[in-house]
Amino acid sequence: MIQPKFKPFEAPDATAVMNMMEQFYAIDGYPMDAAVSKSLFFEFIENDALGKGWVILANDKPVGYVILTFVFSFEYAGRIAFLDELFVSEEMRGQGIAKQALDFISAEAKAFSVKIIYLEIEPHNEAAKKLYLSKNFNEHKRGLMRMNVAPTLPSLKESE
Repeated sequence: MIQPKFKPFEAPDATAVMNMMEQFYAIDGYPMDAAVSKSLFFEFIENDALGKGWVILANDKPVGYVILTFVFSFEYAGRIAFLDELFVSEEMRGQGIAKQALDFISAEAKAFSVKIIYLEIEPHNEAAKKLYLSKNFNEHKRGLMRMNVAPTLPSLKESE
């Protein structure tokens, strides 16, 4: 089994992360403006209050990334997190890297005094659902809703 390393995002990682992000978004046909995403990457790494991101390395090469964003919740008495993105390159899938990434994220969340981690999965992604359920995530009885307040967001599918 591959033993990945998790390297905190740094400015020189922007290109590798953007390339992987494009691959990730392409899976479900999500729009991505690379220039905007790169700008957001730098904003994210400069502001620790927003969350943390890590490049996943195998044999010292980037094979994925994971992003944990922070939110404050009165209901949960403090900081909660959103597992915003977890990506493992297609050629490295099925080798336990995502499972190890979830173990890593769980430990990091505890270190950041996170009370709960939320995440989204596509309804068709049974493999992801199985993975998350195996790592003690459970389906929440509440529905996720959204309201776009920024007119600059890329057009999203109605089913999202």
